Amino acid sequence: MNLVVLFESDFIPGSHTAVLEGRRLRHVRDIHRASPGHTLKVGMLNGLTGQGLITSMDRQRLSMEVSLDLEPPPPLPLNLVLALPRPKVLNRVVAAAASMGVKNIWLIHAYKVEKSYWQSPRLSPENLVAQSILGLEQARDTVLPAIAVKQRFKPFVEDELPAIAADTLALVADPSGETVPPVDLTTPVTLAIGPEGGFIPYEVDLLKRAGFTAVQLGQRILRVETALPAVIYRLFSPSLL
Repeated sequence: MNLVVLFESDFIPGSHTAVLEGRRLRHVRDIHRASPGHTLKVGMLNGLTGQGLITSMDRQRLSMEVSLDLEPPPPLPLNLVLALPRPKVLNRVVAAAASMGVKNIWLIHAYKVEKSYWQSPRLSPENLVAQSILGLEQARDTVLPAIAVKQRFKPFVEDELPAIAADTLALVADPSGETVPPVDLTTPVTLAIGPEGGFIPYEVDLLKRAGFTAVQLGQRILRVETALPAVIYRLFSPSLL
């Protein structure tokens, strides 16, 4: 945890004093090994960042005086369209995307996405927010990504995706791509990444008809949690440094 994300409910009304319990308290106490008098990097969810001076701490709770005066890192100009990963992978992918500054994510169905994945509790709004916050803590960010869930591939691609991708460079990562992704972009991108088995040709064709260009990363076939940061870093490496 490189930044403690704070919520309005953490604050004593009418004061700059925040009180932490549970996971965040345990992390500060056991990992940071902080104590009264230590200063932590903190940030208000969807707001400014700053510092928190620990004034008291015991096994149950921690109190800190908070000062917020800095903007969070700028968002990445990327719309991420992601075929729903395996439940065990979903948490890692959402946290990684949030840590890299992705602010708009669509989780979609595809032919090679098991229907059972849609029943996973890891897809609950509460879990998606929790994993996003882990990514924000890692990257010293505060702004939650907006995550939408779309269980019907064709209606989403035909009816919604063209508007999402408008005025952006629209790319689909697929081994069939005849070119590689561009590098060091500053312009907006809409990126579609398929499931572990990839999009089927029909799905790639539908994305192409929606204005997407297929790009590939070389001869190696990567897992989703590896492909995502690899493509993002290639597209936007100056923004991530």
